[in-house]
Amino acid sequence: MTVQAERAPRLRRFEMAPVRGIWRHELALYKRYWKSQSFASMVEPTFFLLAFGYGFGSMVAVIGDFRYLDFVATGVVGTAALFTSVFPGMFNGYIRRVFQHTYDGMLAAPVDVHELVTAEALWIAAKSAVYSCTPIVVGMFFGLDPAFGMLLVPFVTFFTALGFGLFGMWTSSVVPSINSFDYVITGVVTPLFLIAGTFFPIGSLPGWAQAVSYFNPLYHCVQLVRDCVFGLQPLADLGHLAGLVVFAGLMWLIAVRGMRGRLID
Repeated sequence: MTVQAERAPRLRRFEMAPVRGIWRHELALYKRYWKSQSFASMVEPTFFLLAFGYGFGSMVAVIGDFRYLDFVATGVVGTAALFTSVFPGMFNGYIRRVFQHTYDGMLAAPVDVHELVTAEALWIAAKSAVYSCTPIVVGMFFGLDPAFGMLLVPFVTFFTALGFGLFGMWTSSVVPSINSFDYVITGVVTPLFLIAGTFFPIGSLPGWAQAVSYFNPLYHCVQLVRDCVFGLQPLADLGHLAGLVVFAGLMWLIAVRGMRGRLID
């Protein structure tokens, strides 16, 4: 008579336990620096809103059917999502991998690279989704009419920040040094920020620049946020959302590949 050995539980491709563990680690760190990060993440877009909304707003009262202040308030939401996701992805990813060796410690536990990247990116996106709503709240104090669609804005910024957070993590895995981020900020982040329709409609740009902007995920974020605030356009908005989801998916693939190449010999 043979005794059948008990089978060990089969490991799935993706386990939630490592993600929860990494989130607990992030939350423990966040409790130490939440004041300074919240101040920077919420005050900076407010300054953008006030400076451009009232600075240019004194010369440009309306754009199309919108007050210029309302136009900027909804546009700066996308800018906030970009800045509060891509910079943590780049700098935290590089510092924790190269200087602190935090990721080496995580991988010593039952954590795989794709779980690590996913957990880090989801944490970045969750914070950014909250911080990015600041311009909307500030805009309401200056006359922006409340709308039910505003409740959808955090979901829009979440997917936007997820993609850019993953882009930042991938970038951290390919740059030769931390100083090389200057090339990324100047050559990639700044142009994305300028041709997203944040401060002026992209229709005022040359034809080639308009074509490029359609491949800019930040443009799709800005358009979605404006539609959430001023009135949804289902077909167009589904296209914008699909662009953000595809962007996040592609960034996840290359971020996992890049981090695995750096962390796994």
